[in-house]
Amino acid sequence: MTEKEKLYETLGELLYVVAKADGVIQEEEKETLEKLFKYHAWASEIKWSFYYESKKESPVEETYNKVINFCHAYGPAAEYNEFIDAMKDIAEASSGIDNEEETRIGLFSKDLIARFQKDLDRKGL
Repeated sequence: MTEKEKLYETLGELLYVVAKADGVIQEEEKETLEKLFKYHAWASEIKWSFYYESKKESPVEETYNKVINFCHAYGPAAEYNEFIDAMKDIAEASSGIDNEEETRIGLFSKDLIARFQKDLDRKGL
């Protein structure tokens, strides 16, 4: 598996975290996932990991930590903007973004920035 392939599997896991943040994955969230990535180059990786985590009923916090650790190791990437947009789309799919979903979306951005800033500080940049 390539690093890029794993990155997009991670997006599926991240979307699972957002969809499950309120305790239940709504049918509208699954429909939005299917529509968003219908023609995406990495659709199979994204959808596979989303449904895999869903079937396993993976703990949200554990899955989130796995995602953030991979993204930190992967390093800064333009794809993270796509990730945040997709998170918002999934969260808005069912009755708008609730507090738990909004928190998860905000944490992703903050955690990445904080980790990348630590790396820069450690390197003296």
